[in-house]
Amino acid sequence: MTTPQRRVPLLDLGAQHAPIRDEILAELIPLIDSQRFIMGPDVGELECKIAGYSQSKYAVACASGSDALLLAWMALELGPGDKVITTPYSFFATAGSLARIGVEPVFVDIDPVTFNIDPNQVEDALKRHTGVWAIQPVHLFGACADMDPLLALGQRYGAVVVEDAAQAIGAEYKGRRCGAIGAMGCFSFYPGKNLGAYGDGGIVTTNDPTLAELLARLRLHGGHEKYYHEFVGINSRLDTIQATVLKVKLRHLDAWTAKRQQNAATYMRLFAKTEAPVVLPVIAPYQTRHVFNQFTILCPRRDELKAHLTANGIGCEIYYPLPLHLQQCFEELGYKAGDLPVSESVSQGALSLPVYPELTEEDQQYVVDAIDAFYRAK
Repeated sequence: MTTPQRRVPLLDLGAQHAPIRDEILAELIPLIDSQRFIMGPDVGELECKIAGYSQSKYAVACASGSDALLLAWMALELGPGDKVITTPYSFFATAGSLARIGVEPVFVDIDPVTFNIDPNQVEDALKRHTGVWAIQPVHLFGACADMDPLLALGQRYGAVVVEDAAQAIGAEYKGRRCGAIGAMGCFSFYPGKNLGAYGDGGIVTTNDPTLAELLARLRLHGGHEKYYHEFVGINSRLDTIQATVLKVKLRHLDAWTAKRQQNAATYMRLFAKTEAPVVLPVIAPYQTRHVFNQFTILCPRRDELKAHLTANGIGCEIYYPLPLHLQQCFEELGYKAGDLPVSESVSQGALSLPVYPELTEEDQQYVVDAIDAFYRAK
């Protein structure tokens, strides 16, 4: 097997870390000396900064993006017998957080252009199902779902809208930041996210002071004062070390986002010069700030192309190979192949390419040339 000309990883966290290493260490050393590792002051400072960045009044940090979703549903007191409408084309936590507390996810199909939940099908589901208390759009790959129709439907049918914004910090819908549009917004700080910690982490944003207070208690076993518990919560605290790292990285987020947007534009320009039969991302008019957590194309013979790119040293990933409604753990819900055809079709053709901020145009040219060569050869 020949050695690839060069290597282009899907994500290069080392390249991100190197320029800010001293900045990070300068903040971490005093923290380590203080030994305030659990709920130290940096956690509260990060909450204030993320609330401001997301144009929300409040933010409550927690241990992961998955826990952010779980805490939101717990704050709404949902449980067995309740239903939430959501998308099947997302990371597992979108539906897993519901199933974990006995809530039934009601899956509806996605828009074939944006891959986000289709509001028209949400309305159909609301008409068919009783006991739906919430709608959960996912701002997939860094671009907002169409929120105004969803909010209108929520108001009409008495369903709260909770945003799964795990991939979309800083994304905007008609000039409004995601996480401040619905009742709550749930974010992930997993290392691969645009704003990633040096481990797991998450946060919930809201404009409702009652929800903010409830979320803050739920993450601490349901208590406000140590050893006194008004209700049963969970242990989901964001480590102070992660909050410290995130405070530093937040200073750089807008510059990193601008570079991701530049890289996406470069891909568009480079692919336009080829005849490769790929479908490129489309930014809807209401998606006024796409932050490109992923740059995802649709392509024929996807699995063969992925193998070709891997052999040529190019990192790529399939998000997501099997929609949630067809996962084995949700068999009892009764969905079958063909029920949600757009999600199923996209899952068979989607491939995400490197788009991280440190990517060079030469790297991108290598990626595009490899894809073009694959289709020219066969």
